[in-house]
Amino acid sequence: MSRHPEVKWAQRADKVYVTVQLPDSKNAKVNLTPDGVLTFSATAGAEDHLYELKLPLFDKVNVEESKINVGVRGIFCVVQKAEDEWWKRLLKAEGKPPHYVKVDWDKWVDEDEDAGLGDLDLGGMDFSQFEGDDAVGADFDDGDDEVQEASKPEKQEGNDNEGGSTVGDQAGKSTVQEAAPST
Repeated sequence: MSRHPEVKWAQRADKVYVTVQLPDSKNAKVNLTPDGVLTFSATAGAEDHLYELKLPLFDKVNVEESKINVGVRGIFCVVQKAEDEWWKRLLKAEGKPPHYVKVDWDKWVDEDEDAGLGDLDLGGMDFSQFEGDDAVGADFDDGDDEVQEASKPEKQEGNDNEGGSTVGDQAGKSTVQEAAPST
């Protein structure tokens, strides 16, 4: 039986910031579809418990512009909205969100305060290391965190999804991106 990790979120007019708080996760797999469905699975803890979640987001997203950072303390996703507009809530379903989904008040900005603030301070996470599809799955020795950028593959053959995180492309397929355990 799987468990749910704690999820924190905040938004801007053009982005949603989703943080999956799961320290020392192993074999992290993240999938984001254009329809706005974010799925996550990983193992963590001394007994390698399985953690999974499926978040049907409020609206569609731009997968190619979204980014994922698998770090020591958790997984941080910058989800680019398909349209620049404020969402009423994170999830598509109305009503109270699941107990493990919480607002990240440290990153939250009200809609009327969003104009002119610019992007969120990402605390030194450098997403700029990626330039194109050839960087997917690369190993990085210059920091504690592994960084991944959602990107559309030129051609995909078969379903080669073993041990990697996936990020869907506009055609509904997925690209495989390795999420090596962080140190």
